Amino acid sequence: MKKFNSKVYLYVAIVGLVLIAGLVAYHLMSPVAKGDSTVYLYIDDNDTQDSVLVKLQPLTSTSGMASLSALLRHSSYSEHVRSGRYAIEPGDGPVTIFRRLKNGQQSSFNLTIPEVRTMDRLAAVLGQKLMLDSATIADALYSQETCQHYGYDTTTIAAMFVPNTYDVYWNMGVDKLLERMQKEHDHFWQGEREAKAAQMQLTPVEICTLASIIDEETANNAEKPMIAGMYLNRLKTHMPLQADPTIKFALKQFELKRIWQKLLTTDSPYNTYKNEGLPPGPIKIASIKGIDAVLNAVDHDYLYMCAKEDFSGTHNFATTYKDHLKNAARYAKALNDRGIK
Repeated sequence: MKKFNSKVYLYVAIVGLVLIAGLVAYHLMSPVAKGDSTVYLYIDDNDTQDSVLVKLQPLTSTSGMASLSALLRHSSYSEHVRSGRYAIEPGDGPVTIFRRLKNGQQSSFNLTIPEVRTMDRLAAVLGQKLMLDSATIADALYSQETCQHYGYDTTTIAAMFVPNTYDVYWNMGVDKLLERMQKEHDHFWQGEREAKAAQMQLTPVEICTLASIIDEETANNAEKPMIAGMYLNRLKTHMPLQADPTIKFALKQFELKRIWQKLLTTDSPYNTYKNEGLPPGPIKIASIKGIDAVLNAVDHDYLYMCAKEDFSGTHNFATTYKDHLKNAARYAKALNDRGIK
């Protein structure tokens, strides 16, 4: 009888252990995510184990959170919290997420460099996308020493950025960011673009500077090679570029609809009405279309252009100043008729 009871107790114990093991396995294998879509956990440099758990709470199910919390608390994770952007995918169990966090297996994301006018604005945009704060990025972009390290200065650093989309890590430092941008810049220019620039006897920075002006002149990509040809004609004949967008940049008044005569005397190296040649650097991050428009400029004799009076965003071109004045008069009348000041 005692032997029988011992066997019963043993069987009960085994069943109990199996049930417990099954229950533990169920919780460790159960999906952590609340919904059916991938969510991301962002861990900063100053996060601790406790703050990570707080950030996890709204992203996880109750049972998933309990299991994941137990795994994190009963490990050495508190001593090795790694910053980054971590995916929590549908179907991921607590063990998968635990290993991902503990080993720093973060997910990359697509970062798009925007075609902005100022480095302040670039810093602000990147500060919203990366773990870096905008002030840190701005400090680097306005640091002469940092810019010179990459072969630029604070007036030309915009030429290093090619407005494309790049696969990066959210927690990359400012040095890694700039190194990556320099690498992408070199890759973008090497080969045909670099050869065309050399043939034109212009540097990539000078190409970007002219392209940035053309980008501000029109959003019509088809017309950009024509405008590029006109500005190149002015450079060849030592005629001032007389580009209205450079006045806006000099004044930092990008909302201006008309450039009045009194503004043309603005004292600035970016005033291409007063200064011959290209301004000190790009007046925005030049678009790829703008850069390629300069490298593939249309060969023509035009020296002047004026926005069309139909406000189509395109231009009337002229070879002589006399014809240009006729075009300008039509455009001025159209502005006056619309009450644009």
